Formats: sequence, structure tokens, C-alpha cells
Amino acid sequence: MRALEIGHIVAGPTAGLLLSSIGFEVIKIEKPNEGDIARRLPGSSSGTFPYLNWGKKSITLDIFKDEGKEIFKKLLKTSDILIDNLGRGALDKAGFSYDEIKKINPKIIYASIKAYGYGPFENRKSLDYPIEVHSGLAYMTGLKNRPLRLGASIVDIGAAMFAVIGILEKLLEREKTGLGGFIDVGLFETAMFFVGQHISTYQVLGKEILPINEEGFAWGIYDFFETKDGNVIFIAVTTDKQWKEFCKSLNLNICDDARFEKNEDRYKNRSFLIPYLQDIIRKFNIDEITKLLENNNISYAKLNKPWDLLEDPHASRKMIDVVFNNKEIKVPTPPIINETKNKKVPPLGESTYEILHELGYNDNDIISLKQKGVI
Repeated sequence: MRALEIGHIVAGPTAGLLLSSIGFEVIKIEKPNEGDIARRLPGSSSGTFPYLNWGKKSITLDIFKDEGKEIFKKLLKTSDILIDNLGRGALDKAGFSYDEIKKINPKIIYASIKAYGYGPFENRKSLDYPIEVHSGLAYMTGLKNRPLRLGASIVDIGAAMFAVIGILEKLLEREKTGLGGFIDVGLFETAMFFVGQHISTYQVLGKEILPINEEGFAWGIYDFFETKDGNVIFIAVTTDKQWKEFCKSLNLNICDDARFEKNEDRYKNRSFLIPYLQDIIRKFNIDEITKLLENNNISYAKLNKPWDLLEDPHASRKMIDVVFNNKEIKVPTPPIINETKNKKVPPLGESTYEILHELGYNDNDIISLKQKGVI
């Protein structure tokens, strides 16, 4: 199956990557001479493009010019999916509303990812961070009086995942009806779903709740601890059985203390328990404490930075080598795939000639289109 991706930065390209990962031919349509904004992002976002765009074909096409519109119509006729995360109404202005698209190809499935789904704010422009702020996600992530952005573009990526779920549902429906459909996914609606448990809890309790890192979690031992060699480890003891095993493994003198018998007791007495455990755990180096926790089946994690995963034996199973700007780098693959065939990050417009030849254009046609800035 073929998917067209008119996407930039994160949300649209993520949806395209997911489809490519499960076997779709994904053609990324980019603006001539410029391409996806993510190709030129600086600093902490400079790895965005290779991370989200390997395994695709890139063509350049200006769908706002008459000849570009004709090419786009031919592409629509040969495709199963269209992904678009441009601003609301951008394709409509080019003459490609869903009503017009389905006239060209009634079987096509159009996934539109916008800042807000249809409703009072449907035309409002936004991005991941302001959506986190509007939805309350930044409030729940931060500390009191200091809302914080999540450490990854979770809202963009989540919206893309919901879009792909919608695409797969429409494909199943199409097998029965022979017709495609329209999917409208909003970043705001995605973020609202992510904070749904807090919306629900507020109503159950009948009062406001603190940010989750202020309120604490439901477990007595669910915290960071320093080790003797300067590492930091997170330990989670969530059941009473785990507590007994954890307590005995560390030879603690509080194993039979009624104040810590049940999780709710341990939670109530965290002000004593956590500092007490910190003093004990600081006597171990990281290898010693992880071995002890591993042997007793206790949940833990050494505090990592994302790039530490490049040397992680488990993470390496789901990373591939790609080439971007003449440099080979490793990127994680979606967890749903086991084997990849096309690992290439496409240079801007690399497949333009190939696709146009397939659509019936000859070399002279293509040269002329290039001179006119259509491709």
C-alpha cells in the first residue's frame, strides 16, 4: 500500500514512519528547495529529521501551482493513505479538501493531524508545548508554581499513533464498503486523553490535586536513591511481598515493624522510610545494588540520559544505523517492527524523478517542471 505524507517536524512524520515500519510505501512530499523544516532544526532538535524519516521516499512538489496540483491528483489516484499535519485549511486552499480528494479517489483514507480537532478552537495554531500547557499536562508534569514541558514530543507522537490507529480501522472498514474515510486527530484531544486520569481523580476526590511529582505516587517506596559510587537508582517496591523480600535482602532492622507492614503504612511513613533507606543504599555501589535487586525481582532503573542507551544491551536490539548529512548515526525503531529493509534517510527530493516517471512524465517534462519551481 502507498501512503502520501505531507508532514513536517514531528506529528505527520511520525505517522508516516509508523506506516513505513509496517510495510507501506511512504512518499514524503516536501516543498521544493526547502523541504521539511526538521531538516534544518538546530541544537537539541537537530536529530529530529533522521529519527523520524528513514525508510521513506522524498519528492519535492509545490501543490499550490497548477502543474503541481495535477501531479498531486495523479499521486492521490495511486495512493491508499494521505497524512497531513499542515495548518488547518492549508490543503483546502490548494483545492484539496476531503470532499475534493474523495472525488479523485473515493478509496483514499485521509488522516488530518491538527493542533485542535473540530470544535471552537479548530483553527487555532499551536505546538506540543502550548498544548501541554492548555491541557494541564505541563501542570501535572512540573512542580508547584513551575509547570514543565515533557522531555520528549509525547503529544505529537501520541497524536500520530492515534492517527495510525484510525487509519488501520478505516482500512478494515474499507474492505467491507470499498470506500475510504476521514480521520481528524487533535494534539489537544490527545493530551486531554493523557491527563484523563487526573480529570477523573479530581471529580472522585472533589478537590484539586497537586502536580504528580509533588503529590507523590501511591507506593511507599517509589523513589531515587544515591549509590556509593555516585550513581542514582530508582527503586519501586509496590507489593507487601516485594517489601518482605526487599527488606530481608538488605538486612534491614525494620522488617517486622508494624509501621511498614502494608503499602499504605509505608506510604504514610515515607518521611522516615526514604531517608532511612537512602543511608542504607549509599553503602552499595551501583553494580552491587542492581545485582541484589535483580536477584530479588524488585523493579529498579539506573538513572540514564537518552544517549546512554547507545551502549545499553537491551536498547541496542531496537536501534538501526542510518546515514544523515554524510554521518552514520543510530536511531531507535518503533517497537512494533522486527526487521527493516529500507534504512535510508532520504535526501530532499531524491525520488522525485522516479515517481514522476512512474506517473507518466518524461525527462523533458521533468526538466520543465524543475525550471518552473513545481518540483
